Amino acid sequence: MTESLTSRQIGVRLVLLLAVLGLLGWVLNAVWQTLFFGTLAALVWHLRQQQRLSDWLWRDNKLLPPKGQGYWEEIFNGLYRMQSQHRRKQRHLAHLLRQFRQGAEALPDAAVVLDNDFSIIWCNKMATLHLGLQWPNDQSQRIDNLLRMPEFTQYLSAREFAEPFEMVPIPTRGHKVEIRIISYGDGQYLLIGRDVQRVRQLEGMRRNFVSNVSHELKTPLTVLYGYLEMMAMSAPDNQAKAIALMQQQATRMNAMVEQLLELSRMESASTIELNKPINLASLMAEVKNEAQGLASPSHQLVFDVDTQVSCYGSEMQLHSAFSNLISNAIRYSVDGGQIEVSWQKVALGVKFSVSDQGIGIDTSHFNRLTERFYRVDDARSRDNGGSGLGLAIVKHALSAYDAELTLTSELGKGSCFSFIIPNKYVCVSSQDEGSTPGAINT
Repeated sequence: MTESLTSRQIGVRLVLLLAVLGLLGWVLNAVWQTLFFGTLAALVWHLRQQQRLSDWLWRDNKLLPPKGQGYWEEIFNGLYRMQSQHRRKQRHLAHLLRQFRQGAEALPDAAVVLDNDFSIIWCNKMATLHLGLQWPNDQSQRIDNLLRMPEFTQYLSAREFAEPFEMVPIPTRGHKVEIRIISYGDGQYLLIGRDVQRVRQLEGMRRNFVSNVSHELKTPLTVLYGYLEMMAMSAPDNQAKAIALMQQQATRMNAMVEQLLELSRMESASTIELNKPINLASLMAEVKNEAQGLASPSHQLVFDVDTQVSCYGSEMQLHSAFSNLISNAIRYSVDGGQIEVSWQKVALGVKFSVSDQGIGIDTSHFNRLTERFYRVDDARSRDNGGSGLGLAIVKHALSAYDAELTLTSELGKGSCFSFIIPNKYVCVSSQDEGSTPGAINT
């Protein structure tokens, strides 16, 4: 490798070259002619080196550069090193690309790479099975031109991909596909299509099983409870305790069956009419009466309800959400504790909240509270008659309103469950037919 020269060194060498040519011209008594032809020869030599470089870069198939002379050798060698590094990087990137494609081909789900306009850049083989795409024939085609469904086009246009989208892309196959879209890179998207037909069938079978079992248990439980009541009226003292315990367990099982049936009814309901206003004053009065019947004399029930604010939808589902949250607060509140129920207009809609002064819930349980049959404390839940279905019912009831159940809690101090029904489901009456808004202490 030739040593690099500074601008000063280059200038000195150029002056020396001209001095030598001038001296030679003086000896030959042709100074200007010698300078002219010497400079011309140097220019031709550099042009020749440029031509050799151009031929090597664009015409020759040789990997090694031609042998350079002078500082052109450094240029040839530098370009050769750059090309070698570029080839190594190309091989590395090609290897990574092959690994990515092999990994994507091994996925059991459809994988489609889209550009910012949702045109197909690449897709794997499972995209053919699940989505009916053909590679490479469908390359550069917009995905919504191939999966024709107005709702899917709207889903893409919104560019809000937090929730998945379900569709039947191949009607003849009849399989449901859950589509998730993940944004990555510079304006690119990765579409994942998963066949959920079997999962949905299993969910349907589970719902049918739970519904059928609950219905089958309802009749024998009613008969059993009736006989236990008859036995309790004439039972001797030594059997009264055992019969009372059986009645307690029968009541608990009957309550669980009722909750299972209620959850099954919600799940089997195809749609909910969200254009029918709810009589909130009547609903809250009913919920309040139920709460008073469930609470002990030492509990303090405080209702702060703005009955001029109501919403559209299913009164049955909203009643389930209210009553389950309030009954949970009563069950897990200490004697003498206060339960506050609030229904008030807020900026985002109307907010319902239930606060208690109970034992509180550790944050480690927050993510699982709405799972079916999940209980923070099994022993305490059994003692209080809890089945672990109440919050699952609340979650399902709120899904129709695009609302989410939120929780704030502190161990030993109590909990607050709340949700906000969005403004699009809220209706405000000019005059209240029931009680005036405000706090009602019970």
